[in-house]
Amino acid sequence: MLVGLMRSLTIAFGAFALGLVIGVAGALGKLGGGGATRQALDLYTTIVRSVPELVLILIVYFAGADLINGVLTAFGQEKIDFNGAVAGIVVLAVVQGAYSTEVIRGAILSVPYGQIEAAHAYGMSPWLTLRRVTLPALLPFALPGLSNLWLIAMKDTALLAVLGFGELTQVTRQAAGTTKAYFTFFIAAGGMYLLATMLSNLLSRRLEAWATKGVAHV
Repeated sequence: MLVGLMRSLTIAFGAFALGLVIGVAGALGKLGGGGATRQALDLYTTIVRSVPELVLILIVYFAGADLINGVLTAFGQEKIDFNGAVAGIVVLAVVQGAYSTEVIRGAILSVPYGQIEAAHAYGMSPWLTLRRVTLPALLPFALPGLSNLWLIAMKDTALLAVLGFGELTQVTRQAAGTTKAYFTFFIAAGGMYLLATMLSNLLSRRLEAWATKGVAHV
């Protein structure tokens, strides 16, 4: 079960990190992209936030694998078998990315525009303004939402059990089925998730305190 927990946390961290990258790109695309880009991103976030996550995982995993292997076959290449951990990270990152897009977009809109204008007045390029002004200023607004997304990523790893990947829920189900001690094993698994959540909450509070240091609270 400890191995299963480590696999769950590894997948959750990978999915959260990749989803954060997608979220930053998506937020910037929604705020500064062309009409077609904004419409495509609106469609992406709307679909992902509307369709149940289990259904999305099945669609992305099976349809995505078929699409990639279909392209490889068309070009005369051999089909590939997808690594369970990598597939789990990518599948959950697609879900995380949609929510991260909206969290980061809202955080960017919360940054006082005068700070961005001041950066432009100093001659900063858009990239330098983003790195030195916008991103540090949006952290206090984005961290609560991102902390919640991290907790969701940890819990969503349990959905990968339907794909047969040996994360904590799947390992617990196998152990409980073998020993018939369902109550014991699932209570233990719940305790592990709870402990991971409590430690994550402690870390997120420390990060929020650090990000809001020196910020006036109204």
